[in-house]
Amino acid sequence: MPLGLVALAIGAFGIGLTEFVIMGLLPEIATDFGVSEAAAGWLISGYALAVVVGALVLTAATMQLPRKPVLSALIVLFIAGNVLTAMADNYSLAMVGRILAALCHGAFFGIGSVVAASLVAPERKAGAIAIMFTGLTAANVFGVPFGTFIGQQWGWRSTFWAISAIGVGAFIAIATLVPKLPRPEEQVSIRGELRAFRSKQVWLSLLVSILACGGMFGAFTYIAFILTDVSGFATTTVPWLLVLFGAGLVLGNWLGGRLADRSTDGTLILFIAALTVLLALFGLLAGSQIATIIALFLMGAFGFGTVPGLQSRIMNYAGQAPTLASSANIGAFNVGNALGAWAGGVGIATGLGYTSPMWIGAILTVSALIVMTIAAIAARTSSKNGGRAVTTSTDVREIRLPENSDR
Repeated sequence: MPLGLVALAIGAFGIGLTEFVIMGLLPEIATDFGVSEAAAGWLISGYALAVVVGALVLTAATMQLPRKPVLSALIVLFIAGNVLTAMADNYSLAMVGRILAALCHGAFFGIGSVVAASLVAPERKAGAIAIMFTGLTAANVFGVPFGTFIGQQWGWRSTFWAISAIGVGAFIAIATLVPKLPRPEEQVSIRGELRAFRSKQVWLSLLVSILACGGMFGAFTYIAFILTDVSGFATTTVPWLLVLFGAGLVLGNWLGGRLADRSTDGTLILFIAALTVLLALFGLLAGSQIATIIALFLMGAFGFGTVPGLQSRIMNYAGQAPTLASSANIGAFNVGNALGAWAGGVGIATGLGYTSPMWIGAILTVSALIVMTIAAIAARTSSKNGGRAVTTSTDVREIRLPENSDR
């Protein structure tokens, strides 16, 4: 395994930690700033929306620059945002810190996915992306529970100081382990990268990412309230229960990456369908502690099992212009995150209860399943008709799909 993948995974660990750890600290943050649960949840929505902006703007702005220095600069931005969040003495400043840290997120994962894929053979691309995203899953298994514990013991700001230190470690790892990458052989331009968005499959993939991610993380955003107010767990057990969710992410990321290298669309349909059923069952059985424990693990597995396949799929259909499309997909994940957090917050605010994000999440994921099925049928039909899967425009290179592929 190339050591560069390890460095990318370390960076993903820090970024994943700052995105997800706040979910376990929402009660403390809401109390500290004197805001409602829904308002505290907007710190997640604000982060997610800023990821979208950063994914598109920063990726476009750095497209012609060497990728290794760009990755290092993005980590510096990440550190600055988390330091500001840790120092915040009011809600508005905390939001600014979250937004600043989020700007690096989409560009890092988008560019990092392209770098990861370039370090291995083409048939191992989804697996290499999954290795980078292992840092994200590890953040949930080890980082989020430990960060939640730190925040509960010494105040939530201490967690963000710890994340800032991890950012420094990620910067060192990238500087020492990621190889010096040459500039692309062909001149990269924004216009050229935008051509990828002429593909209907790219847009369908982005929509699936929004809906599937919105379903899972919309439900997970308010998981601390569900665990304590519905399932009846003590607040001190929340960090350890989040370990189960993180363990599910690890399994789903690994299994999803392996299966996606064999059949991308089939894997995505399977995992999204399973997630839909799981969210509906979780909404019904959240009052049972045993059912909640099982559901937490499976929600992580089915939800994150879609990530390697979706990232690989959009890069495939982007053809010779994968960088901006890859970053846009990270942005799509976070549009879904913001959508789910907002919709779940509306459900709670209107009196539907803390389980309402589960039902709302199930509606979003069943929508993702419908779109994914349509995309898979269209891709298979296009492949049978001669492989014009990307676009009929003569300005974009065609991608011929292997006969044994459903992509």
